[in-house]
Amino acid sequence: MKALARALRDPSSVASLDAAGWMDLLTAARAEQLIASLALRVEGQPVPPRAAEILADARAAAEQGRVRALWEAEMAWRALAPLDVPVVLLKGTAFVAADMEAGQGRFIGDLDILVPRDRLDEVEQALLGVGWVWVKDNPYDALYYRQWMHELPPLIHRDRDRMIDVHHTILPPTAKPKPDAAALIGDSIALPTGLRILLPHDIIVHAAAHLFADGDLAGGMRNLWDIDRLVRQFGAGEALMERARLHGLVPAVTRALRLTAHIYGTPVDAGRLRLSDRFYARRLLARDGWGRETRKLTRLAFYIRSHWIRMPPLLLARHLWIKARR
Repeated sequence: MKALARALRDPSSVASLDAAGWMDLLTAARAEQLIASLALRVEGQPVPPRAAEILADARAAAEQGRVRALWEAEMAWRALAPLDVPVVLLKGTAFVAADMEAGQGRFIGDLDILVPRDRLDEVEQALLGVGWVWVKDNPYDALYYRQWMHELPPLIHRDRDRMIDVHHTILPPTAKPKPDAAALIGDSIALPTGLRILLPHDIIVHAAAHLFADGDLAGGMRNLWDIDRLVRQFGAGEALMERARLHGLVPAVTRALRLTAHIYGTPVDAGRLRLSDRFYARRLLARDGWGRETRKLTRLAFYIRSHWIRMPPLLLARHLWIKARR
C-alpha cells in the first residue's frame, strides 16, 4: 500500500519498480479502486508492456464509468425535475459532472444525491414510479434506514441495474456532528444540466465526514485521494474551516488534512501527525502485496467504531442483536 501511495504522490517513483513491484502496485491499486487514477498519474512514465496494457484498460473502464454515471444522473433528473426539488449530486458523480480533478480516473459506484428531508416522500414515489425498486425489502432494514439513517433504503433500477442512494443529510441523525443540511442544499451550485453540486469546500467537508465520521475506513485510500485532489484544486484555507465549523466537522477535516499531507504529500499546513492519526494511517494502509486486507484487529476496531459513532449504546446493542439473530 505504501508503494501505491508513493506512486500516486510521485509518479516518477515507478521507474524503479521491478516485475514484482509492478504486480504489488497494480494489485493494491485495483483492490482500492484506484487503478484508473494510477493509470492517469503515471502516463508518460516508463511502464512495462503488460502493465501498460492493464493501465490502458483501466483508463478505458474509467471513461465508460464516467459516461454511465452521467447518464444515471440524467435519468434521475428526468424523474425528479417535475417536482421542482433541488437535486444535489454527491461524491464521484459530482466530481465528473463538474469536471473536477477528483473525477479524473475516479471509480464511481452508486449514484448519490441529496434532497431536502421534507421532500423525501415525493422523491421516493417519483423514483419508484419510473423503475427503481427497493434493494432491501426486510421490514426491520426499512425501519432502520427511515428512523436512524441519513438516507432512504437503497434503490436499484430494475432495467439498468444501477443503484441510487437518496440522502437528506450527510451523516446519520444519531451521529454527534450535526451538519447543516439546509446550508448544504441552499448554498449548492447549479450545473447547466439542472442538477446541483455542493460548494467546493462543502465537498471537502463531506469527503472528510464520509471518511472519518460515517464508516470503518474501508476504501479509505480512495477517499483520501479524493481529498488530496479537491484540496489541490480548491485550497484548504479559512474558507474551508468556516464550512467545517458550520457543519460541526472541524475534527474530521483537520484529521483528513493531516493524513492526506502525510500519505499523499498534499501541500497544506496541517501540522504534525498526532498519535491517534497513526492508528488511522495504519488502518488506511492495511493491505499486503497481493491486495489482501491485513491487520485484522485494527480493521475490527474500526468496524466497531463505525457503529459506535453512529448510535447511542442501547440502540447499537439492539441493532447488533437483531442483525446477529438474522
